[in-house]
Amino acid sequence: MLHINDLTYRVAGRLLFERATAAIPAGHRVGLVGRNGTGKSTLLRLIRGDIAPDGGSISVPQSARVGEVAQEAPGGPTLVIDEVLAADRERAALLEEAEHTSDAHRIAEIHERLIDIGAHAAPSKAATILNGLGFDHDAQNRPLEEFSGGWRMRVGLACALFAEPDLLLLDEPSNHLDIEAKLWLADYLRTYPRTIVLVSHDRELLNAVCTGIVHIDNLKLVSYAGNYDRFERTRREQAERLAVMASRQMAERKRIQAFVDRFKAKASKARQAQSRVKLLEKMEPIVPMNEESAIEFSFPQPQELAPPIITMERAAVGYVADTPVLSKLDLRIDMEDRIALLGQNGNGKSTFIRLLADRLKPMAGSVRRSGKLRVGYFSQQQEEELDFEATPFELMRRLMPLEPPVKVRAQLGRFMFSADKADRKVKSLSGGEKTRLLFALMTKDAPHILMLDEPTNHLDMDSRSALVEALNEYDGAVILVSHDSSLVRLVADQLWLVAEGTCKVYDGDLDDYERGLLRERRGERVEDKPAKVAPVAAVAAVEDTSAAARKDRKRLDAETRQRLAPLRRALERAEKSVAAIEAKRTEVTTKLADPTLYEGSGEEVRRLQIEMGHLQRDLTTAEEAWVAAQEALDAAQAEADAA
Repeated sequence: MLHINDLTYRVAGRLLFERATAAIPAGHRVGLVGRNGTGKSTLLRLIRGDIAPDGGSISVPQSARVGEVAQEAPGGPTLVIDEVLAADRERAALLEEAEHTSDAHRIAEIHERLIDIGAHAAPSKAATILNGLGFDHDAQNRPLEEFSGGWRMRVGLACALFAEPDLLLLDEPSNHLDIEAKLWLADYLRTYPRTIVLVSHDRELLNAVCTGIVHIDNLKLVSYAGNYDRFERTRREQAERLAVMASRQMAERKRIQAFVDRFKAKASKARQAQSRVKLLEKMEPIVPMNEESAIEFSFPQPQELAPPIITMERAAVGYVADTPVLSKLDLRIDMEDRIALLGQNGNGKSTFIRLLADRLKPMAGSVRRSGKLRVGYFSQQQEEELDFEATPFELMRRLMPLEPPVKVRAQLGRFMFSADKADRKVKSLSGGEKTRLLFALMTKDAPHILMLDEPTNHLDMDSRSALVEALNEYDGAVILVSHDSSLVRLVADQLWLVAEGTCKVYDGDLDDYERGLLRERRGERVEDKPAKVAPVAAVAAVEDTSAAARKDRKRLDAETRQRLAPLRRALERAEKSVAAIEAKRTEVTTKLADPTLYEGSGEEVRRLQIEMGHLQRDLTTAEEAWVAAQEALDAAQAEADAA
């Protein structure tokens, strides 16, 4: 289907591809992966023919139709359903011709062709795709101009899927989708009958859809069988094997060189030494895999605050008076909480997070915050508010005017802005670098809570992993809105559902939530199904990957961490309680040991003795709670290790 042969391409003198070669057979679903800036989107443009390579060739069968999601979101007065139906240009052209032609023979040909391409089923097919992407019947019959840019991008995706080209090129198709629509998309693409090249940083989408991976690595295209998890595992195993082989070869070279150095001067061994010199010359060096430099950043640690840090009582929030988006909010947040908000786009997740961040005031009820609470708020819309002509250093300096330059640069350095990159204009930064800049700006005061609204949209896979690690090492609270299921699984240990005009704690995990969504999509009643049904990523039966092999060690570790997190926090609270009581007891003991205390009336002595009795009782209770928490954690850890 698609052949890339010895491709060479430069952008502004920078080499992106050098004699890169890959072949994608018809019917395969291939994920195109690589760090930001390695040329994934550029390669799609080369495949489409929008730009020409500097060398080599890209070939697609002449009769094959190549389709993509239009870069510009559709708009105007056209109805959503009509926009999607028009994406099948042949059908649209035939229907147009049938209305105007008077040639009976041609009319017969047109109708025969319409039958051949299944034109009669097109409205039903278009409606099904739109429904899967979140458009109900009423929304499908509304003008495009009534929708936001994100929803119109969904219409663009629906157009590409409806046209069903022979080669479908998708560049981050899940960026504007909520979890519900992304689940549907994964299921749809998994059964797509033709060829797909998918650029995505969404691990779960790549795992569910792809039968192969093409990795842009060191200016080359390297193909791997299987989904993304298998690609990572294969690449890791290759790196380990090459490292072992390189180590063995180095040891062998040293051994041979030692023989040469020892015996080259001896006439009896000269011939053998010379043969070993030739052997060394012929020995092709084994080069370990060129691992890209790791991406690492960290959030500054906050000072601890007494719980709760935020409480809501019968709160309501919205934008128009007497028309709340959310109401009946009765929730609390502590510093150790890791909360992900679930719910369809438009249900009010961003509105809720703005209420928490004090960017919206409650319309009713109350929202109380700790007096010393500092909030770090992130939204992709903040990128549009950046001064693109300024440098990261200048932006940070504006927020830290009283701090010395070294401290300003230290905050930027936390997020991988070297001195050189901190002095470049913002407009020259990549999408991922702008996201890290926003992280740096929002955490300048070491906030007690991070509120992150879709933080991964411009982050590549390595940056997403770095974000997971940074959040898991952060000691404050985290409120997360994200369509990235992998991020939610690895970070959150609580789920709150925003639906039906309110927000409530969700009693279940993400797999339970996804299973419920799939059943709703299929019109099934939840109670008619057994409790355990495989989630989408497991349903995606990748033919050459066993169920056991799909389980990534990191994910299992994260799941274990999530299960043990409440127990660890309980142990930490018990330890702190014991330490606080012991400190107080030491203080009282010191006072009782002071001889001058007994020179007075004795009232203070009696008070301290009573307080000491209370402290001793409290200490016994706290120590028992500490022991119980430790035993519970040890038992759960042992159970996890056994599993």
